[in-house]
Amino acid sequence: MKPKVIFVALLCLLCAVAAFGQARESGRGRGQEGGRGRGQQAAQPPATDKVTPEIAGVVKAGTKIEIVKFGLGGTDAGMGMSDGSVLVSSRGSLLKIDPDGNATTLVENTDQAAGLAIDRKGRVIAAQYSKKVSVLYPKGSEEVLTDSFDGKPYIRPNDLIVDKRGGIYFTDCYQIGATPSPNDLPQSVYYIAPNSHKVIRVASDVRRPNGITLSADDKTLYVNDWDGAYLLTYDVQPDGTLKNRKNFGKYTLKEETDHGLVSGADGLCIDSAGHTFATTPAGVQVFSAKGEHLGDIEAPYDMPPQNCGFGGPGNSYLYVTGRGVVYRIHTLSAGVKDRGK
Repeated sequence: MKPKVIFVALLCLLCAVAAFGQARESGRGRGQEGGRGRGQQAAQPPATDKVTPEIAGVVKAGTKIEIVKFGLGGTDAGMGMSDGSVLVSSRGSLLKIDPDGNATTLVENTDQAAGLAIDRKGRVIAAQYSKKVSVLYPKGSEEVLTDSFDGKPYIRPNDLIVDKRGGIYFTDCYQIGATPSPNDLPQSVYYIAPNSHKVIRVASDVRRPNGITLSADDKTLYVNDWDGAYLLTYDVQPDGTLKNRKNFGKYTLKEETDHGLVSGADGLCIDSAGHTFATTPAGVQVFSAKGEHLGDIEAPYDMPPQNCGFGGPGNSYLYVTGRGVVYRIHTLSAGVKDRGK
């Protein structure tokens, strides 16, 4: 073989090896966003023939799991609106999806919004991975509410809920696989006082706080512990602080870690009857108002769902998001009025 031919052949081989290595690294990086495969999309279109089990007081056996939208990319949130639509975070945008599955872009760049909430003024507020909590919508109301505590940036605000007074609870936690720094703030739950930007740390005793919601009367705060075995509750005090942490409901544990099985619990919402719904690797886990584990609703695809909220006609549909999919389930109890999750 001539030297020139040998050189070209070796050059092609080296390029192929480099391309293969880059592809492997690229594949390795996907799925690290936010948790166990959080940035990944469902490998196949979601199943359209899935139905729910019987969960007393929550859903009838055989209730269809309706696919509202597929292929959106990076879906999170799932907050119901008064007109029956639902808001989701998707590929860096804020989308409004009507009951028929039609999507409208409300905000093109949300600066890494994850969880969403709505206040009494109708403002859409987001927990953002870009280390802040901000008002995103409507246009002209945009505002950063907080981006640091005690002079330090947050780790990665994940989810939030607004109380009736306009105060905001939000969770701040590490991305799965991240290496903590000794200078970082502790993983915590914070409260932004109403009508001010004053922020107080209200809980730092959760291993990895994630999804968050309030009871209909604002007296109980619920927090998903991704790295624990229990859904947690706290008694809300008049000033927004918390007391009396309790192990409220025990999850089905399917998330494997180097220290054993944990919940992997992500998003969290509640209905008007006090049932709580946690998105986990086991699907949507449902708890009674007393913390009894009533059952699990498996996702119509092969990865964990990410978040949930109530919307649709009569606010009586549980919307679930994640992996580029939005699906819904008709429930026996409606969501909390004017709450969305």
